[in-house]
Amino acid sequence: MPSTDLHTEAPRHTGAPRTVAPRLSAESLPLLAEADLLDSPAGWGGITTRAGVLRLEPVRLDRDLELLTGWMNDLDVEAYWELAGPATVTAAHVRAQLDGDSHSIPCLGLLDGAPMSYWEIYRADLDPLSAYYPARPHDTGIHLLIGDGTNRGRGLGTALLRAVADLVLDNRPRCMRVVAEPDIRNTPSVSAFLNSGFRCSTEIDLPGKRAALMIRERALRNLL
Repeated sequence: MPSTDLHTEAPRHTGAPRTVAPRLSAESLPLLAEADLLDSPAGWGGITTRAGVLRLEPVRLDRDLELLTGWMNDLDVEAYWELAGPATVTAAHVRAQLDGDSHSIPCLGLLDGAPMSYWEIYRADLDPLSAYYPARPHDTGIHLLIGDGTNRGRGLGTALLRAVADLVLDNRPRCMRVVAEPDIRNTPSVSAFLNSGFRCSTEIDLPGKRAALMIRERALRNLL
């Protein structure tokens, strides 16, 4: 089983890219516009971890596609993300988010300026995931892939998950919870979430996997 320091797996709860959200009514669109779907990770700044300063940089396909394609074709990564193949496969997955309704933002994780991870920061309450758990307004979901093998097996998974959850809570004041849904069979991944301040709320059956619903509560942040 791959190390949790490698990645948390991409979602398998829909047959289409995860960025296909439930259809929004015309009446809801002004409210969503007023609420700012996801704010902007580009402006969140850096956060210090034990491994260096981590910063999220929204993906630009003209700049990042080759790097991301290489990561997706790593055998360990492919086992969970299922995006191995030519660059067109990765591009389609990322472009669905870039050209979507802005409820999901794909980002590179830069550690001391060097790209070393891929993140998807998304509004879980506007995502198909919300059909499988009692979502609350502004719940924010995260997925993580550590792309460079030299950064795996060093305990970075826990540090990065804690750091990005902190970034979300620091910069999204309306978000009361950060959520994730790793496969329950991926014990190391679940452990990384638990060690970074998440709790396992319940187990949920998603198409393709049984997942641990991991939640990090803003209200409990100061108790960690």
